[in-house]
Amino acid sequence: MAILIGVHPVVEALRAKRPLERILIARGAGGQRLQEVIDLSRRAGTPVRFEDRAALDRLAGVKSHQGVVAFGAEKQYAELEDVAPAAELLIVLDGVEDPHNLGAIIRTANAAGAGGVIVAERRAAGLTETVAKAAVGALEHVPVVRVVNINHTIRTLKDQGYFIYGLDEKGEQLYDAVDWAERTAIVMGAEGKGLHDLVKKNCDGLVRIPMAGTIASLNVSVAAGIVLFAWRSRRDREFRSPTSLQP
Repeated sequence: MAILIGVHPVVEALRAKRPLERILIARGAGGQRLQEVIDLSRRAGTPVRFEDRAALDRLAGVKSHQGVVAFGAEKQYAELEDVAPAAELLIVLDGVEDPHNLGAIIRTANAAGAGGVIVAERRAAGLTETVAKAAVGALEHVPVVRVVNINHTIRTLKDQGYFIYGLDEKGEQLYDAVDWAERTAIVMGAEGKGLHDLVKKNCDGLVRIPMAGTIASLNVSVAAGIVLFAWRSRRDREFRSPTSLQP
């Protein structure tokens, strides 16, 4: 992942609409040029975080960063309006912060035939080098959409004909018994936290993976693999012609 250091490189990257994962600004720093960085970031939808100057020193490797450090994304994010109309299956991630998990989910999404992965802008992993490595090439084939508000996005998908399934340990239906809708969106929560309460309420239904052991939940990328291939298996059975079932 590329690191941009200093006001001028970051401003030029924003003006050129280069995809940036996030921008860090030193707490207490100010001035017209830094305000320009903030204004351009807001217009571009790039998250801005304020950190201690010592943290920026460590990340930049130098102290001449002028209070600004930016991280370039590995890949341009897609737009929801370009992805949703053609997809049969979308994965919505509610605050998944571990980049290894995000990369693994993107890889599984590609294998299962999902049309895209939706992530939150804040408190969630973005398209970093670690994600790209964990995805093992799948990032080139699976569009990733970054949105400001997961709940608003869920409502938008409902308006476009998607049925929203939330994966939750207390879901009323088993994952392998779901009669998946023609247009399906599966929402998965953060590691150790699960779905936020409002996200659960906005889902059309909750599904669960039964657990026989003492551990109450699975790693989110493992759970994604189980559920996505349950969807894939049901889809393949529904679309298989009668003649193909004969020996």
